[in-house]
Amino acid sequence: MFFTLPTILTWTRIVAIPLIVGVFYLPLDLRAANLAATVMFIVFAFTDWLDGYLARRLNQTSAFGAFLDPVADKFLVCAALLVLVHLQRTDVFVALIIIGREIAITALREWMAKIGASKSVAVHMLGKLKTTFQMVAIPFLLYDGRLLGLIATRWWGNALIWVAAVLTVWSMAYYLQKSLPEIRARVR
Repeated sequence: MFFTLPTILTWTRIVAIPLIVGVFYLPLDLRAANLAATVMFIVFAFTDWLDGYLARRLNQTSAFGAFLDPVADKFLVCAALLVLVHLQRTDVFVALIIIGREIAITALREWMAKIGASKSVAVHMLGKLKTTFQMVAIPFLLYDGRLLGLIATRWWGNALIWVAAVLTVWSMAYYLQKSLPEIRARVR
């Protein structure tokens, strides 16, 4: 199921990365680049929900899609965070926390799957909540202006990304705690 509609939508998130990064290298006014990057991020982030919905609705779920979906999400978020650090719109410490957690939990999930204990690191509500905060914070930080003349998006984006960072650490601790019995049994 390499070329189903849901999988193609997942691939678009990976293809989006150079587009979102590249817009800041075009000879555009910074406000236009901010708007273009924000709109692209929102559209491509929406495909995360849409590909899952379509995969279930069209009965086109696959092991490849289940593998590619979180990879695409992590690439998109990590690339956006690196752009935001480069533009000095968020703290490098936040990016390190979020990117480091993604690498650590991905490695933990891979190891747990190899030892047949993947249920101990199944997606939890904390992880979903962390993702929600990230997916709202990042477009706010990319936009970097006043939304509707009222909302200071950089301030709100930074507040939300710090909440996401706290949830990131909390969810990592949760996943590590859930997998600890399996880790102890294997390390002895």
